[in-house]
Amino acid sequence: MENKSYNFSVWNEHARDGVTEALNELNPKNKKPIIICIGSDLVLGDSLGPLVGTFLRQKNLSGYIYGTLNAPITAKEISYAKTYLKLMHPSSLTIAVDAAVGSPDDVGLIKVQSGGLKPGLGVNKDLGLIGDISIIGIVAGRSQKNYDLFNLTRLNLIYKMSRIIAEGIETYLQVIDTSFKSGVI
Repeated sequence: MENKSYNFSVWNEHARDGVTEALNELNPKNKKPIIICIGSDLVLGDSLGPLVGTFLRQKNLSGYIYGTLNAPITAKEISYAKTYLKLMHPSSLTIAVDAAVGSPDDVGLIKVQSGGLKPGLGVNKDLGLIGDISIIGIVAGRSQKNYDLFNLTRLNLIYKMSRIIAEGIETYLQVIDTSFKSGVI
């Protein structure tokens, strides 16, 4: 599969639909995905993943969603999470969601791309790849002190971005469920 990437501004009213459509493009066989939301509720800028997981869990969607504000998947759990996913869901497609730092001009972008993501890069950790499809929210500009920027990120941005990502995933999962129930696939 060729590397594909889709970018949506958090301030674009169609960003949610863009996330849904990008997931549709990156999973053409509509394989039911596992969602893993990475981050920590201890650092504002890193809470994007757990917020997405929490919003999705509140919807009582069918399927597996890991990583919430109540039970986050942080850097400490990444190795365990990868092993767990391999054992419990060996042939499943995994969508990984995480916050990231980028160019100051990219703050507010939601990136949906083929391939996994590398959690912890923004704070100089090498935790390897996780996921088959990744959704990354650029929450701060890259600098020498990325950790400080994660703490200075605006809650409004994180909340809005998390909502858009969660709603896009929710819509996509509903489309997949409808396809399975109607026998379209």
